Amino acid sequence: MESINGRLKGLVLLRPRVFSDPRGWFMEAYNQIDLARIGVDVPFVQDNVSLSAKGIVRGIHLQRAPHAQGKLVRCLRGAIFDVAVDLRSGSPTFGEWESFELSESNHCALYIPPGFGHAFQALEEATTLYYKCTRGYSKECEDGIRFDDAELGIAWPHPPQGISDKDAALAPFENFHPLGPEDCA
Repeated sequence: MESINGRLKGLVLLRPRVFSDPRGWFMEAYNQIDLARIGVDVPFVQDNVSLSAKGIVRGIHLQRAPHAQGKLVRCLRGAIFDVAVDLRSGSPTFGEWESFELSESNHCALYIPPGFGHAFQALEEATTLYYKCTRGYSKECEDGIRFDDAELGIAWPHPPQGISDKDAALAPFENFHPLGPEDCA
């Protein structure tokens, strides 16, 4: 597995070795020991799968303490424009975002630590996303920012569509209370 640090500290793109032959291909999708060697030494306690049509945007989502989540995100089918937003109070890159394309053809995964908001846009029909979380979901701890916030200025590759009522009701970035150290652990 090759690991590539993102521009925003803490983001890690993981490119697995893929072994192909006439029968198909094989890859190791998750190895706790290898992740620990590159500094991602965290327990994953919940796995989630989502299916989205082309153009759908989900996010920007996060959870606050005591259920702040790190995520290991992989696209199993189709492709996504994956976005992580630095929301850590005091971070030199607070309010900045970085994007990655994750797809069934590049097999890459992205580790997003606690302290970041997460959003994605499906780039193909029937895009299937699989992600591991370091803490379970808690409705009381969920938070987020509008996907189309002008101050953040996320450059979605396609006109966003299919926004849930919940995501459409999220507050703008200017009203967001930065994440403290307890929300980033």
